[in-house]
Amino acid sequence: MDIHRDCIVPEWPAPAHVHALVTTRAGGVSTGRYASLNLGLRSEDNPTAVAENRARLQQLLPQAPRWLAQVHGSTVVDADQLTDVPQADASVAQLPGTVCAIMIADCLPILLTDTAGTCVGAAHAGWRGLAGGVIANTIARMPAVPADLMAWIGPGIGPLAFEVGDDVLDAFCAIAPERRAAFRAHKPGKWLCDLPALARDALHRAGITRIYGGDLCTYADARRFYSYRRDGITGRMTALIWRETQGAQPDTV
Repeated sequence: MDIHRDCIVPEWPAPAHVHALVTTRAGGVSTGRYASLNLGLRSEDNPTAVAENRARLQQLLPQAPRWLAQVHGSTVVDADQLTDVPQADASVAQLPGTVCAIMIADCLPILLTDTAGTCVGAAHAGWRGLAGGVIANTIARMPAVPADLMAWIGPGIGPLAFEVGDDVLDAFCAIAPERRAAFRAHKPGKWLCDLPALARDALHRAGITRIYGGDLCTYADARRFYSYRRDGITGRMTALIWRETQGAQPDTV
């Protein structure tokens, strides 16, 4: 199985030396509920299978991904300086070859770069991270003004599938009452939440106007995507972004 063939490559006007992709569940060796390209070591999958899956992914990349121990928070780290796996939910990088990586299985990956391709960033944006300001924090760590940045919203749970309670509605409306427009009444005490709309709102508020993606639902497409909400026990996909030395011609993506 060709992993590269099955990966999702963002459709956005990023500079040619900026590369990004999102893995799907195809192309690995994991079995059962984790079939097949599970990249999550924190799952209960066979660690040997996950290691092989990561080795296959590595063939597409200039360096090993700078993994994070994601905690649904809003901490951002400098991927260029990482020597371990910190608790964080976003990273930024400026050095060529540094690969920012975000694990996903319903939460949105937000990938960022600037029009000149001098920096990249990746944020793990579930509802807690969005409410906690992970997008604004990531943008604040990037060495470019927001007007020069662009964002791509990757696969995540869609607005017809993400049922939440009053606590989630209250968390967003306490920040900005107009965010209630991203919630649709579903049943008593339950709402359908448009997570991509909340991500777009956060990006706009941070000053970004070039926003792409946000139309792929992990919950609705069991063939391509893992989904924690749909399956409970499941694997993890990865969204990655990096920059090459300007003018370099990569062999893969």
